[in-house]
Amino acid sequence: MKTNKTLIDDLKSVCANYGLGNDGNEFKIITQVFLCKFSMTSLPYEIKQIDPVIAKAEHWEEALKSYSKEDYEMLLMQMSESTARLQPEHYLSWLFENQNQPKFADVFDQTLLDIARLNTDIFSVKTDGGEKIMLFENISKYVIDKRDDFCRAIVNKLVNLSFEGIFSEKFDFFATIFEYLIKDYNTNSGEKVCRIFYPHVVTKSWPCLVTEEVKNVTCYDRSAGSGTLLMNLAHAIGEDKCTIYSQDISQKSSNLLRLNLILNNLVHSIPNVIKGNTLTDPYHRDKDGKLKQFDFIVSNPPFKLDFSDYVEDLNTKENHTRFFAGTPNVPKAKPEGMAIYPMFIQHIMYLLSAKGRAAVVVPTGFITAQSGIERKIRERMVEDKMLRGVVSMPSNIFATTGTNVSILFLDRANTKGDIVLMDASKLGITVKEGKNQKTVLRPEEEDKIISTFNAHQAVEDFSVVVSYDDIRDKNYSFSAGQYFDVKIEYVDITAEEFETKMRGFQENLDRMFDESRVLETEIQKQLKLLDYE
Repeated sequence: MKTNKTLIDDLKSVCANYGLGNDGNEFKIITQVFLCKFSMTSLPYEIKQIDPVIAKAEHWEEALKSYSKEDYEMLLMQMSESTARLQPEHYLSWLFENQNQPKFADVFDQTLLDIARLNTDIFSVKTDGGEKIMLFENISKYVIDKRDDFCRAIVNKLVNLSFEGIFSEKFDFFATIFEYLIKDYNTNSGEKVCRIFYPHVVTKSWPCLVTEEVKNVTCYDRSAGSGTLLMNLAHAIGEDKCTIYSQDISQKSSNLLRLNLILNNLVHSIPNVIKGNTLTDPYHRDKDGKLKQFDFIVSNPPFKLDFSDYVEDLNTKENHTRFFAGTPNVPKAKPEGMAIYPMFIQHIMYLLSAKGRAAVVVPTGFITAQSGIERKIRERMVEDKMLRGVVSMPSNIFATTGTNVSILFLDRANTKGDIVLMDASKLGITVKEGKNQKTVLRPEEEDKIISTFNAHQAVEDFSVVVSYDDIRDKNYSFSAGQYFDVKIEYVDITAEEFETKMRGFQENLDRMFDESRVLETEIQKQLKLLDYE
C-alpha cells in the first residue's frame, strides 16, 4: 500500500513524464487529484460506518453494485452533510475498469466535473462578487498530447492508495501531508505568496485564546492564506464547536484553505471562504448589512504591500470608524514598504465581538512606536481595555523575513487589566534553512512561553504582569523590557574596609592630578617652540 507522501511524489513524476514538471499547472493537478482521491474515499468510509454488509464485504465496490438505485439513494441520505455525494460511476474502481475506453481523458475529466457539480453547495469557494470557484476542472487540458495516457497514469497511481485508515487522525495527520504537498508551490516569481510555514510556538500560541470550553463560536482570519492559523485555533476549540470565516485576496490561497478545511473536518465552513480584498471590500456581514463581528480572530497580516491602487478607497468617510487611527501614506520611494499592516490591525479590532479575542502577528516596532498610527492604535487598545498581552519573539523566527515580530493578544473582556508582557527574544537556537538562518525554539522554551502566559506569571527578566495604568505611565509602551526592575547590587563592608577603599581612591586621584600638571607644563613648553615661517 502506498503512503500519502509517496502518492504525491508519484503524481509529480507523472506530471514530469508528460511535460509538466515544475510547471505552474502541476500544483493545480496534484491538489485536485489529491482531493479527488479524498472524495472518492470519504463516501465509502462513511457508508461502512452505517452499513454492516458493506463493512464486512471483501470487495466493497462489488457489494455496492448489487444495491438498487433506491437503496443507494437511501444510503446517501444518511451521510453527513460534509461528505461528498458520488454516483457509482464516480468511484475510482469504475474509472480503473474503464480506462481503455476511447478518449478516456474526456471520461476522466467529466467524472471530476460531475463530482464538482453534484457537490457545488458543499465545496465551492466564492469571490466577493458572488462567483463560485468549483472544486475541479478539466485536468487533462494542461497536457498538449497523450492526454488519455496521462489520465490513465493518474488513475493507476491512485488505485492502490486508501485514506480510510487515517480519517480518524484528522488534524495532526493532515497537517504533515498538507505541508509536504504545498512546500514546492508556495512561490510566485520567486516571492512567497502564502505564509504557510509558521514556527510551532506561533501556531501553538493560539490556544492561549481559548481559556474555557466554548461552543457555536465564530473564528475569522482576514488574510487567511492556506488557513494554518485557523486550523490550529479550530483544533483547540473543537471542529464541531466553531465555524470558520475567512477572506484573502489570493485565489491560490483560497483554494489551499478549501483543501485544508476538507482535510480537517471543517467542510461546513467552506461557504464562508471568500476570495477578495478585505480592506476595500469586506465580505462577511450580518442580516442588517453591518460588518459581522467574530468571537475569535487570528491573523498574520502582510507587513509589506503596495496599496497605492486603492489607498483612496480606504480613506473615505464611511471607513473612518473602522480605520479610526487613520490611513498611512504610501511610501513614495518604495510603495511596497512597511506601511499597510496598521490597517489590518484596525480592521481586526473593529470586528471583535463584545467578548471577542484575537491574536495578531505584528512587527516588534509596532509595540514601541511613539508617534503616528501605531501609537494611536496602542492608545485605543488601552483606553478601550482590550489588551490581553504581548509576546516579543526572537529575531529570524520566520526564515523568510528578517523582521522581528511580536504576537499581540486582545481580549474585549479583559477590562480589569492583568496584562502579560513577555520578552522571549533571547530564547532559541540558530539553524540554517536553505540560504536563510532561522531561530528555532526548543520544545521546553515553547512550553515556557505558553505556560507563563496562561498562568499570568511574572518571571525575572522574562515577563511582567501590568495594569492599564502601568502602561499609561510608560507612555503606552508594550515592550516588556521597559517594565523590568533595574537591579542594583549592594555589598556589605565594614567601616574600616570603606575607609581603606576611599583612601585608595583619593591616592589614585592625587596621582592623576600630579601627572596632569606635569603634562600641562610640557604642552605649554612645546607650544613656545613652534615657529611660523
